[in-house]
Amino acid sequence: MAEIEFERRLERLFAATPELSDAGAFADRVARRLDAGWTARRWLIGAAGVVGGVIGASQLMVSNLFQRAEAVGDSARLISTSLNHLSSGTDWVAAASSGGGVVWVAAAAAVVMMGFVLSRVIGEI
Repeated sequence: MAEIEFERRLERLFAATPELSDAGAFADRVARRLDAGWTARRWLIGAAGVVGGVIGASQLMVSNLFQRAEAVGDSARLISTSLNHLSSGTDWVAAASSGGGVVWVAAAAAVVMMGFVLSRVIGEI
């Protein structure tokens, strides 16, 4: 019986813990450390995105991708006309051989992504 009373008393003591005098300062220090870590991570991710975008754009320009896409478009048109002669009822082959449209959509998506990265970096400043 004495043990049960002691346990109840102990539970009541731990249920009502007193607040320390520097609790607010401690919470502010922890919040500042967490915010500083996120700011650094955002800057690193943004910088990596910018570097990756520049490298990707330079590789696109150096590799003559646009001329290759036009050549692929010509080949696709040739294949498309050949397949249309085999089966005249397939409209999906003509839709798939649209040329360099996919390349332009990817380039537009890259430009939009760079805009998001730039707005994020400006927002951090």
